[in-house]
Amino acid sequence: MALRFRCLVVLLVASLAAFSVSAQTPTPDRAAESRTAFARAQHLKRGINVSHWFSQNADDYSASHTDRETTPDDIAIIAKLGFDNVRLSIDATPLEQSFRAQEAIKAGAPGRFFGPTVDFIPRLDKAVDEILAQGMAVQIDLHPEEGYKRDMRTSGEAVDHVVMLWRRLAAHYADRDHERVFFEIMNEPEERDAYRWAGIQARVASAIRESAPDNTIIATGPNYSDIVDLLTQHPLADGNVIYNFHFYDPHEFTHQGATWGSPYWIYERQIPYPPTESTMAEKIAQIPDPADRFKLENYWLDHWDGHRIRLLIDEAAAWGKTNNVPLICNEFGVFRNEFAPPDRATDPTSRNAWIHDVRTALEADGIGWAMWDYHGGFGVAVVDRTTGKSVVDPLTVEALGLKQ
Repeated sequence: MALRFRCLVVLLVASLAAFSVSAQTPTPDRAAESRTAFARAQHLKRGINVSHWFSQNADDYSASHTDRETTPDDIAIIAKLGFDNVRLSIDATPLEQSFRAQEAIKAGAPGRFFGPTVDFIPRLDKAVDEILAQGMAVQIDLHPEEGYKRDMRTSGEAVDHVVMLWRRLAAHYADRDHERVFFEIMNEPEERDAYRWAGIQARVASAIRESAPDNTIIATGPNYSDIVDLLTQHPLADGNVIYNFHFYDPHEFTHQGATWGSPYWIYERQIPYPPTESTMAEKIAQIPDPADRFKLENYWLDHWDGHRIRLLIDEAAAWGKTNNVPLICNEFGVFRNEFAPPDRATDPTSRNAWIHDVRTALEADGIGWAMWDYHGGFGVAVVDRTTGKSVVDPLTVEALGLKQ
């Protein structure tokens, strides 16, 4: 009996040891998938977001809007500047409507019944193909409006909708270049429960993989995809995944003059970066509410500079190294507030100093990036109000380490 008991103990210990090794050692398939993800991440070194083209414009997704918002000339400019990828954001609602319309038309329903989004997907196809034709990679980013994400936070049925939508979307683009077409699960999911988001993300990733077995997926953390949100996550079972985060810290600087977010941002103007006590004394007085003044005062008390930014981004890099996964920061930037009077617009020297510090920190840690955005409120270019054409800002191009 004693001998038999000792044998059972030995077998149990051996089994536990084998389980421990198998749990920590990637399978050959996962190791190969991981190598693929790292190799393809090299296509995502220097990117730009094209905002308000197929997303963030819920009042108008007509052809007249998408045809003029970002043109083939704009895509050519982006490629010429040296960007190697474009993050193409897509609103979930018109995308879903267009899929339904295309299916109904195939079944014999007249196209005129479906409104301006009936050809949303064909126009989207044209945009994707224009980017690829210029030799750049494309991040296909599901970028829903806030209401869509709010439904996901409260309804399992809404999550099912997202899973089904991605199954369709991934299948639709599965025949494009697998090396250069990436599927980003969702922009800033705004789900505060990190564990619930992990479950949702795993479901969506599985649905994408069913439809597109060869494309690389881009995953993220919950909430607003900040570094701290990324750190809450464990890598997916799928190894062919790149993980992203966004970086806008500190918002008191990057969102000065913005009409969304914290109400006091709208009072801010000409906030310097890096801040010093002498430069900030006058700026703090801009803010009428004492509690908000206190928040802005902490911007310079916290010593925001390139060293602090590098230390924060190092935390993301350490997470990636620990988990042996590639990373991308596919949003960072500073609001221009270019339509404000000159004395209220963001100081361009400070703006470009911050962009430079973030970009160089990312590159020092081997993390790819995509700036927000091309010619929107944070743009590397601005739209000439007379001609409607994009005019590239050479100082921002220089801050990004590119050449015009």
